Amino acid sequence: MMSVSPRRAAANDSAGPADAAVVASRLRDLHIDARTELDHSDAFELLVATVLSAQTTDVRVNQVTPALFASWPDPAALAGADEGTVTEIVRPLGMGATRARRIIGLARGLVTDHGGEVPDDQKALEKLPGVGRKTAHVVRGAWFGHSLLAVDTHVGRLARRLGWTERTDPRGVEDDVVARVEADGSGSADEDLTILGLRLILHGRRVCTARSPHCGDCVLADVCPSAGIA
Repeated sequence: MMSVSPRRAAANDSAGPADAAVVASRLRDLHIDARTELDHSDAFELLVATVLSAQTTDVRVNQVTPALFASWPDPAALAGADEGTVTEIVRPLGMGATRARRIIGLARGLVTDHGGEVPDDQKALEKLPGVGRKTAHVVRGAWFGHSLLAVDTHVGRLARRLGWTERTDPRGVEDDVVARVEADGSGSADEDLTILGLRLILHGRRVCTARSPHCGDCVLADVCPSAGIA
């Protein structure tokens, strides 16, 4: 672990939760171009890519989706796809057959229940195969423009280190972070939950990593109660 300066460490000995408005502002300056790292050109591609990203990386998903979407570019096409053929394309992600069934089932649900369109509706999305709360938040936030927090491992880890929550379940983390942002918020666009979540993810990947957080290089070190001890 990189060392944090004595001044910063001392300043955080009795620190409470980091101010969410300060965190949002500083992360904006550091990760101003944050966006979902899943390649997509429409809501359907983003939905499928997000479902495929479960238990793997965005980089690996981006390696298989070009061939997937070239063969089946819309819900109607994917709904009629041969499962074995789809399995071969997504096999590099692991659990190929399971992933293929999920995205074909999801495409069929879109065709049958939504006229082949991705609905901007939380409950409707969560009824589709492979789609949970986080996936629906990703699509509704990144594509439809809602302020929604998608809690992954990075968001959860940073929320705990920043003192925003002690919980580990995604819904509990979400509730606590939303409450913290509402309590500290200034109304800035940087506090949009979708944007803040994307910036927390990038910060978790690049700076506040799981095993060796780079506290000495972190722009949040002076406000983070875990700086130097994470």
